[in-house]
Parts: sequence; structure tokens; C-alpha cells
Amino acid sequence: MTVQQISVFIENKTGRLAEVTRVIGNAGINIRALSLADTSDFGILRLIVDSPDKALQVLKEDGFTVSKTEVIAVEVPDRPKGLNGILEKLDQAGINVEYMYAFVEPNGGEAIIIFRFDDIQRALEMLPEMDVKLVKSDKIFSA
Repeated sequence: MTVQQISVFIENKTGRLAEVTRVIGNAGINIRALSLADTSDFGILRLIVDSPDKALQVLKEDGFTVSKTEVIAVEVPDRPKGLNGILEKLDQAGINVEYMYAFVEPNGGEAIIIFRFDDIQRALEMLPEMDVKLVKSDKIFSA
């Protein structure tokens, strides 16, 4: 069970991020989670949106360099050491986290962590065995 993530390669200059959100907003696409990692000249904007295929299409049509990748969403208790409990299990299983970002469900008392692992298949097999709850795309948009 994976979630589709949109990655946009953007120049690190004023207004570029607003252009991305304008394009997908005009297409009626809703952003649920995002992360922006930057260098001095460029950045990678990672988005979880309600219509990833449509986002990919409209951003490409507007000239952005964009790709779609599979990530894993897991539910984490929204309390002290909630995240640490998951990271300790991943460490013990030898699963490497390439990057992650998170958001909190407004009413659920849980956080949702978006993970990118170096071995996604192994993570998909191991996480349920470690009592880590995977989250489906539809739950992300109902939260």
C-alpha cells in the first residue's frame, strides 16, 4: 500500500513556489502535505495531493520538471515519543529512511508520516509486522 507523491524541481527564486501552487490550485487540486528541500539555486517540492495524475499533467503542461513516486504513509500516535517509537523499530529492522515529512490529523489524535525508504518493498513487508499502521491515500484526504 503506497501513496503517490508529486516531486517538482523548482528554481530557488521569488514567486516560483507560488507559481506551482497557482497551477495546481487553478486545476482544482488540493494539497494535503508538502515538503520543500532547497539548495542555493534549486529545490525539490514534494506534494501529496488529491489528484496526483492531474497534478503531474498540469505541472508538465506549465513547463515544470515534475515526477511521480511511490511513498509510504504511516500513522503515528500524536504524543511525545510517538515518532521515536516508529524510528526505533525501523532502525532495529535495518530499514533506511531517505526522507520524511508529516502532518497531524486535526481530529484524529494521530500524525501521518510520509516516508521514502531506500527499499520500499521491504518496508511494506516489515512495517505491518512491526505493528506500524499503514495509511491509504483515501484516509489522507478524509482527515
